[in-house]
Amino acid sequence: MNIEKLMQQLEAKHPGENEYLQAVKEVLMTIETEYNNHPEFEKAKIAERLVEPDRIFTFKVPWVDDRGEVQVNLAYRIQFNNAIGPYKGGLRFHPSVNPSILKFLGFEQIFKNALTTLPMGGSKGGSDFNPKGKSDNEVMRFCQAFMLELWRNIGPDTDVPAGDIGVGGREIAYLYGMYRKLARENTGVLTGKNLEFGGSLVRPEATGFGALYFTQQMLQTAGTDLKGKTIAISGFGNVAWGAALKATQLGGKVVTISGPDGYIYDKEGLTDEKIDYMLYLRATCNDIVAPYAEKFGAVFVADRRPWEVKVDIALPCATQNELNAADAAALVANGVMCVAEVSNMGCTPEAIELLQQHKILYGPGKAVNAGGVATSGLEMTQNAMHLSWTAEEVDLKLHQIMREIHTQCVQYGRETDGYINYMKGANVAGFLKVAKAMLAQGII
Repeated sequence: MNIEKLMQQLEAKHPGENEYLQAVKEVLMTIETEYNNHPEFEKAKIAERLVEPDRIFTFKVPWVDDRGEVQVNLAYRIQFNNAIGPYKGGLRFHPSVNPSILKFLGFEQIFKNALTTLPMGGSKGGSDFNPKGKSDNEVMRFCQAFMLELWRNIGPDTDVPAGDIGVGGREIAYLYGMYRKLARENTGVLTGKNLEFGGSLVRPEATGFGALYFTQQMLQTAGTDLKGKTIAISGFGNVAWGAALKATQLGGKVVTISGPDGYIYDKEGLTDEKIDYMLYLRATCNDIVAPYAEKFGAVFVADRRPWEVKVDIALPCATQNELNAADAAALVANGVMCVAEVSNMGCTPEAIELLQQHKILYGPGKAVNAGGVATSGLEMTQNAMHLSWTAEEVDLKLHQIMREIHTQCVQYGRETDGYINYMKGANVAGFLKVAKAMLAQGII
């Protein structure tokens, strides 16, 4: 495999799609040695086939707001690879949505889903629609118009969307209701549903819970654990909430959360009361975190990120490339021992390189945050079997899946000096499963 040549071809075909190109290059560089050990992969052009999505649906979504005015948004569904199972990946409703971001997320989803050991392919979708500030009726009308265009191209054995940024339980319910009316059937076509119509217990907090189970495995492999460790978290949505909750349960002390206005530093650490207040702020204050500092006497730092705080563990939980080289340098200087991406591609390539140079434990998002899609896969299983598992049963399965993901990362990521390159391990393990499935099924 000639990575330079392949990347030049991709850049020529997809100019300006920086997030997508970054994700592809990261994977190719880490799988290169393993790939070249399999001449059958090169003969079948597995890499060239894998980096391009199977298909992309682009469509307009016209809808009527509460003033009676017609609004038009752009929407996409990118079905990337289904070699090991139905396409599976979230829907994101946010003004930043564009093909590059969705292609990067869909590409990452291929390997993340493969790591879970569940039969799921990779996809992603969404729209530049912003649900913030919209009424329930406006969100409902948009979701119905969105599904009216998409419904023929998804299904429980074809493509199973889920939630992501801007798509929570409300949006999933509206989307599912419209799908049910159009398809005239109740199936597991969407995950993240309400418990009353096929949802799974533990799903809202699963990404954060799974991330802490994986982080705990990393620490234990290094001879320590979460108890007594100080933890910096960015964001304070569902993912950060689940991470803060589980970190606290496991004995860690979460001292930061952040929003678009800055971050708070709470040296006493988050408690159940404070974590509940996070959710209240999210619902009422448009993600602004400053009121937390006022209520609990914490320090609020405006327009900055929390990575300058001295902590043992850093958990980026907000968005892609939120932790850069300068942030990584500050963390290293402050003695951080572990950085685990709970967000997708949360660290820039320069940050990752610096962390690995200093032999800091670094967990890539496709492994660390796989608990969310793993629990979505468990929801699909429950729907197919027409039953519901208890929270304890789901959590036990989630814990087991995260342990298995960690085992795969260690198997393919341990270097000769004993350092575990989790990024390489995750990419190689996920790639091999998908590549072997593609090879077995022929050139299609």
